[in-house]
Amino acid sequence: MIDIKLLQKDFDYVATALQKKGVDNELLNNLKTLAINTKQKRQEMEDVTAEQNVLSKEFGRYKKENLDITSLQENINNLKNKKQELEEEVRVLEEELNSIILGVPNMPDESVPVGADENENIILEVVGNKPTFSFEPKEHWDLTNGWIDFERGVKIAKSRFAALKGDGARLERALINYMLDFNRQRGFEEWYVPFMANSNTLQGTGQLPKFADDLFKIEGEDLYLIPTAEVSLTNLFNDEILEEAELPLLLTSYTPCFRKEAGSAGRDTRGLIRQHQFDKVEMVAITTPEQSAEVFEKMVSCASDLLTSLGLPHQKMQLCTGDLGFSAATTIDLEVWLPGQNKYREISSISNTRDFQSRRAKIRYKDANKKNILTHTLNGSSLAVGRTLVAIMENYQNEDGSVRIPEKKYLIIYHVGSKKEALSLKLVTNVIIYN
Repeated sequence: MIDIKLLQKDFDYVATALQKKGVDNELLNNLKTLAINTKQKRQEMEDVTAEQNVLSKEFGRYKKENLDITSLQENINNLKNKKQELEEEVRVLEEELNSIILGVPNMPDESVPVGADENENIILEVVGNKPTFSFEPKEHWDLTNGWIDFERGVKIAKSRFAALKGDGARLERALINYMLDFNRQRGFEEWYVPFMANSNTLQGTGQLPKFADDLFKIEGEDLYLIPTAEVSLTNLFNDEILEEAELPLLLTSYTPCFRKEAGSAGRDTRGLIRQHQFDKVEMVAITTPEQSAEVFEKMVSCASDLLTSLGLPHQKMQLCTGDLGFSAATTIDLEVWLPGQNKYREISSISNTRDFQSRRAKIRYKDANKKNILTHTLNGSSLAVGRTLVAIMENYQNEDGSVRIPEKKYLIIYHVGSKKEALSLKLVTNVIIYN
């Protein structure tokens, strides 16, 4: 949520920033009128309260000196009634203002390039070399390895659902484990969180009220299927005051994600790129304002290095103002190369929301002066699992439709009884082999 005090103090600055994100003038004018009226009405209420306090002190003196209090009492009663009326007017105005502000996006950082849409995003870096083929590479749904069953997914649910089987299902599971372990090695603490969230939680991270049509709601319950683990991880600290020494908090979690894709009619109707249900490993950070820029770079590097470790060529893309998400102040997308489509496609989106989500979710920390300060929150995919599966299928495909899997070796620790053993895990030919 944008800062109401800043809105009232310097409306032109806020309006200019929001216009870069495509907020229309009608909404801005309504916001300005409400902000001015609310501020004026609150000032009027405070003036009446101050006058009432002065007369109340006078009342004590009148009583002590046995003076006639009739007129004074009448004035005090009038002011009391006036204050109650103003309090109600202020309450109504603030509720209306808050209701509108909940639907207003975050302001972009001044460093974000101004642009209308994705066509004006800026490529920051290209990482890795595109594979070469002696044949025309296919899109993942045309490969004949039998990993994905689209027809049965649709039969079970509806369009934009798919079922994975055999090696495809096992590779999906192996990738989830690999991503979580990779993130943990970069300092992110693993969490397992609910896959449903209530409306207050979704309001905290910005999905509600504006994007209700994109969510799957549980009938008869104040519960929704989560669209991303960002929702659950960030709101672990909803309405909490943390200690500065605890920060930054670096979190990672695997969850399935559920999205109606209400605005995606006709887009990516084939394949796994845009599904109503998909797996994702998420990173979330809770930081001080001073830490957030460095942590943002750390998260971008983590996701990029993860793609590199899988041998997947990709590019880093700075989103322009017109392509930024609702809660984001700045975003870098990672786009993986898909030779079957002959284009880069988004596989991770890392955003710094500054204090936008923290103001909505009331996430604060106590600084050295014992003052409560809003944290910064950051989030990013590391990675979208289904799209990683697609990228592996397309980049490592053979002419006969089979797929070579990138070999990854790393150590895992597990307990056998009371004995701790280190095992070598090899992800090869989409089977997890323990040596």
